[in-house]
Amino acid sequence: MASAELQGKYQKLAQEYSKLRAQNQVLKKGVVDEQANSAALKEQLKMKDQSLRKLQQEMDSLTFRNLQLAKRVELLQDELALSEPRGKKNKKSGESSSQLSQEQKSVFDEDLQKKIEENERLHIQFFEADEQHKHVEAELRSRLATLEMEAAQHQAVVDGLTRKYMETIEKLQNDKAKLEVKSQTLEKEAKECRLRTEECQLQLKNLHEDLSSRLEESLSIINEKVPFNDTKYSQYNALNVPVHNRRHQLKMRDIAGQALAFVQDLIKGLLNFHTYTEQRIQIFPVDSAIDTISPLNQKFSQYLHENASYVRPLEEGMLHLFESITEDTVTVLETTVKLKTFSEHLTSYICFLRKILPYQLKSLEEECEASLCTSALRARNLELSQDMKKMTAVFEKLQTYIGLLALPSTEPDGLLRTNYSSVLTNVGAALHGFHDVMKDISKHYSQKATIEHELPTATQKLITTNDCILSSVVALTNGAGKIASFFSNNVDYFIASLSYGPKTASGFISPLSAECMLQYKKKAAAYMKALRKPLLESVPYEEALANRRVLLSSTESREGLAQQVQQSLEKISKLEQEKEHWMLEAQLAKIKLEKENQRTADKLKSTSSGQVVGVAQEGAAVVTAAGQEDASAKAVPVPVHSTSLIGILTRTSDSEAPDVESREDLIRNHYMARIVELTSQLQLADSKSVHFYAECRALSKRLALAEKSKEALAEEMKAASQNNSRLQDELTTTKRSYEDQLSMMSDHLCSMNETLSKQREEIDTLKMSSKGNSKKNKSR
Repeated sequence: MASAELQGKYQKLAQEYSKLRAQNQVLKKGVVDEQANSAALKEQLKMKDQSLRKLQQEMDSLTFRNLQLAKRVELLQDELALSEPRGKKNKKSGESSSQLSQEQKSVFDEDLQKKIEENERLHIQFFEADEQHKHVEAELRSRLATLEMEAAQHQAVVDGLTRKYMETIEKLQNDKAKLEVKSQTLEKEAKECRLRTEECQLQLKNLHEDLSSRLEESLSIINEKVPFNDTKYSQYNALNVPVHNRRHQLKMRDIAGQALAFVQDLIKGLLNFHTYTEQRIQIFPVDSAIDTISPLNQKFSQYLHENASYVRPLEEGMLHLFESITEDTVTVLETTVKLKTFSEHLTSYICFLRKILPYQLKSLEEECEASLCTSALRARNLELSQDMKKMTAVFEKLQTYIGLLALPSTEPDGLLRTNYSSVLTNVGAALHGFHDVMKDISKHYSQKATIEHELPTATQKLITTNDCILSSVVALTNGAGKIASFFSNNVDYFIASLSYGPKTASGFISPLSAECMLQYKKKAAAYMKALRKPLLESVPYEEALANRRVLLSSTESREGLAQQVQQSLEKISKLEQEKEHWMLEAQLAKIKLEKENQRTADKLKSTSSGQVVGVAQEGAAVVTAAGQEDASAKAVPVPVHSTSLIGILTRTSDSEAPDVESREDLIRNHYMARIVELTSQLQLADSKSVHFYAECRALSKRLALAEKSKEALAEEMKAASQNNSRLQDELTTTKRSYEDQLSMMSDHLCSMNETLSKQREEIDTLKMSSKGNSKKNKSR
């Protein structure tokens, strides 16, 4: 196992290594491509920088030229300003000079206009070149940033892969050391196993000699003493009485009792369903009390009235089958004769279902043809008709398989033993199908009932009848689900218990041989009772077990009662302390109340005669209607407005003291009654919890004892049955298994060493390549 686990582990590591290697190659190609792209972008950036520098130089030259032109323009403007006053003085003398100056001025203006246009054009070109340069520079910078990020990511991936490779190398080295240690231990174990195999071979030789001598003795005894071997032929062996298995019989009886309870619930649901269906036909779509129903529904009602004569025999047949399974019999399919009667009753009920099915479908069609039938109600009726067909088909399928199971008790060749398990499995599938059909019927009928209740002509009779039918359908659904789950849970036990019968044979050959075997069993039991001698008076084993259980339960109950008494005493003391505390609190409250009343009386005396101060008591919300009526009957209240700090209240001065006392009494009585009620409920709950705790402890101890006894008996049986086979198997297999393991381990270690050496070489090459790539990246 260890070698197989290690081999699987190394195969997984090799697969991961191959994946990582392929990923590394892809990443290398990506890094090289990105490096080439980054180099090309750097060259482009250099070219753009050169062009930018040329444009900056041109711009500088243009700005210098513009400055020169601006200075020249300023000089010309100064000369013009100087020449104007001179011209005013010498107008007559200098007409020729003025003409020359105007010509020069026009030439200068033209030259200046050209220079201004050229300067404007150069400014525009410079601005466009600057904007283009900025845009290109931003694009190149963003692309350079992305390339740097990708290069950093690739470098991180490469670093992670190198770390992972180093970790795998360390793991492989550790595994190699562990394997070496394990190989040494296995070699030691192999030596020990060789010694043990030699000892076992000696024991095997001794046992073989002993068994051969015993075999010769037993063969000679059989040849001399046994005149007739009744286990040689299956016909004779079927007449032998098998070993009595009381536990098997008790379990079969318990299972039959559970099945009887489920069938009774199912039969009760079927009776209610058919009866309430008959009542519904008399009410809907035409009420028989008002008008005559159709002949079809009359015939259908007549047939439904006979449902008890077909359904009740099913319960009787199941009850007879349960009574036939006793502790003294042998319960297999060949001996369960009462299963045939149950199958016959089920066949008669299926004939009844086939007889009423056409009438039921026609009745639903008649409901669909009624004037008040809506499209939704018509769809529900069609679904119910399909469900009724499925229900009849499921019952037919179930009767077929139960009839097959009843064949071995009547006809020996009716059903082969090899087909028992498949028939039981199909019975479980049919029961689950019946449960599914009943769920569909319940769903569709509930929808139908809700639609019918909304009709204007729906009477109370129809509503109650629909509710009764729906409750019976729900009961049928629950019963079908319970019996289906019960059968599916016990089908494995049914299949395993079919082999219960005579030893060294395939079972009971025919029902006649099974009946003869049961007669022989009764005779053998009577003979054993006759041979039993009266023993001395002692406590029977069953009584001793019962007394032991009673003793355990009594000790548990005694401990529980002692704990309960102690807890109740503690609670009583706590309650007394609380009682004293609340009595003191009540006295203090009474004293405070008297002081408050005295203080209010003093205030009332001090105030004017036209004002009365009313003190709001805490229990004003608990005043009953009777007290208010008495107070109103005694005197008519005179409203007096109070301007004290408590608030403006309307009170009567004559009935103030009786109202306060009655409120206090009511509040005190209410809270005292509530406290008494809560304490009684708490004591009752505590006593119940202690009682349940004691019972649970006793039951858990009993269960633990029963489980221990069961485990001990099972272990003894297993040990007794497996000792002989285990010794022989160990002697024959230990030598071969250890030799095979040693050879496999040696081959595996060699292969692992080779794989480790290869992986080391590959990791070294990867390290070298990763170092070279890192150096190249750093240099770039």
